[in-house]
Amino acid sequence: MEDQHRDRLTGAATDLAPELSRRAEEIEAARGIPADLLDELRAAGFFRMFVPRSHGGHEADLHTGLRVLEALARADGSTGWTVMIGSETPHLLAMLPRERFDKLYADGPDVVVAGGFAPQGRAELADGGFQVTGRWGYASGSRHADLVFGNCVLTGDGEPLPGPAGGAPELRSMLFPADRVTVHDTWHALGLRGTGSHDVEVSDAFCPVEDSFDLFTGVPCVPGPGFVAPLVHFVLHLGAVAVGIAQGALDDMVALLDGGRQRLYARQSLADSPAFRTQLGRADLDVRAARALVHDLAGELWAACATDPDAVAGLHPRISAALPWVTERTAAAVDTCYRAAGGGASRDGSPLQRRFRDIHTFSQHAAAAEGWLGNNGARLLGRPVELAY
Repeated sequence: MEDQHRDRLTGAATDLAPELSRRAEEIEAARGIPADLLDELRAAGFFRMFVPRSHGGHEADLHTGLRVLEALARADGSTGWTVMIGSETPHLLAMLPRERFDKLYADGPDVVVAGGFAPQGRAELADGGFQVTGRWGYASGSRHADLVFGNCVLTGDGEPLPGPAGGAPELRSMLFPADRVTVHDTWHALGLRGTGSHDVEVSDAFCPVEDSFDLFTGVPCVPGPGFVAPLVHFVLHLGAVAVGIAQGALDDMVALLDGGRQRLYARQSLADSPAFRTQLGRADLDVRAARALVHDLAGELWAACATDPDAVAGLHPRISAALPWVTERTAAAVDTCYRAAGGGASRDGSPLQRRFRDIHTFSQHAAAAEGWLGNNGARLLGRPVELAY
């Protein structure tokens, strides 16, 4: 049964890839996934791939999810990103009480959540819940989401409530039906334009306590390895999208060279240039190395989640450090293809221009920041590690 779910998902991603590639310009121009494509993505089961089978989903393992996300991002970066965000919905909803989780999935498994991780809201204590005001950026998929959350600083009488042991202010995420949230059309970005990562806002909106959750330290109410330390899984999901974007650029470059591409003033075609072959060979190995690292760490993480959840914390430094390294190598591979493609790659509508913009927009994500590499350095030196997940 598990093999059937895996094969169905990966096969569906492969089958849909040509259409996604063909419509990539349309997705970008719309700054979101067109409705008919969203229907196809839902029907393929991508938004429910991590949902428990008990709730109508595929309960896919981590490796399967990574392969699906890479395949979709290889066809179109924005689609890979959008599916990544939507497919992570059950991990977030599992932070709610189990009764609430069950109710949200009672009408079907294709629930999609969007929202903001940064604590850009304030939640004032109220009877039975919180009065919430906030505006959150980068809410990918907010136009088609069923539910929207925003991370908040908890307040009492207008003042931030201190966290445990008097530390940083206490944070909690607030969940709302999408029709109670205002989506501001703000997503005008360099790349990943089709992700619809707009701002979302609520003003003095009541959130019952059962619809609030601790995003960073909450304990999932759903059993199974896929729900142990979900934010660590998210880092590897990001890595798969980066690899997909870069692999797509390599595909585009090879397709371009099949046409006998020759740069102006060059004495031979790019395909016959030893210097370019060296660059392309290096780029291919960079992408392969990035993919191998993502899956190697995924194997370690999945095994720990399944057999020894306490060991997961020991994997944090390497996993958090892996994403900036993967981003560096995949961006370098895309850059090689973009530069070699010549002036044509700078034109709007060029697939390589879109890959270039997508990967460099991806590289600005907080989880891909170079500073995370220090976690692995600290681990090697036996020094304290600053964990965010």
